Amino acid sequence: MLVREKMTVNPITVSPDLSVPEALRLMRDKKVRRFPVVDSHGKLVGIVSDKDLLQAGPSAATTLAIWEITELLGKLKVSEVMSRELITVPDDTPLEEAARIMADGRIGGLLVMKGESLAGIITETDLFKSLLELLGGRRSGVRVTVSTPGGKGELAAITNAIFGAGGNIVGLAAREIEAGAQTHWEVTFKVQDVSPDSLVAALKPVTAEIHDVRQA
Repeated sequence: MLVREKMTVNPITVSPDLSVPEALRLMRDKKVRRFPVVDSHGKLVGIVSDKDLLQAGPSAATTLAIWEITELLGKLKVSEVMSRELITVPDDTPLEEAARIMADGRIGGLLVMKGESLAGIITETDLFKSLLELLGGRRSGVRVTVSTPGGKGELAAITNAIFGAGGNIVGLAAREIEAGAQTHWEVTFKVQDVSPDSLVAALKPVTAEIHDVRQA
């Protein structure tokens, strides 16, 4: 799965000369949390988030009158509050690599480039939706989590057992767990066309442990 498959294509952009109040109004109207900032030549020059815009106002301790605050904010431009340190990824970046960059950098969105041009934006919401798809979150079925040492062919043995019981896998996720000097894999399946009891009976011979089984 690549970033271009899950990103928002042709995102709404704003000019660096747009005022902060106008940018906030547009952000609320469009129900987004960040805008790429593009200059008059179409060049990407920054990114501005709702946090940047909201923090642009004076502190509660200010002695300015309300009309003075409004006037000052009206003169404040996006270029004065946006981030110029851009973190971008090519549109053919694997989705998990984009997720790693966002998690490590503690950022909520990445600008996506195709060559030198802005192609889209991918956000934490897009990643949540992808996780939902991978786990079969919108499908009904039996959800089961098992442990396996993670040797070669073990996952194949598990999926074969599920198919042998008549099950159809519609969601799958795996994670490696370290326990001292040893590691094992915890794998979660969403399976249709099989009962919980039949699924457990099929999985017991080919897994180290069955942690959780539920109709979902």
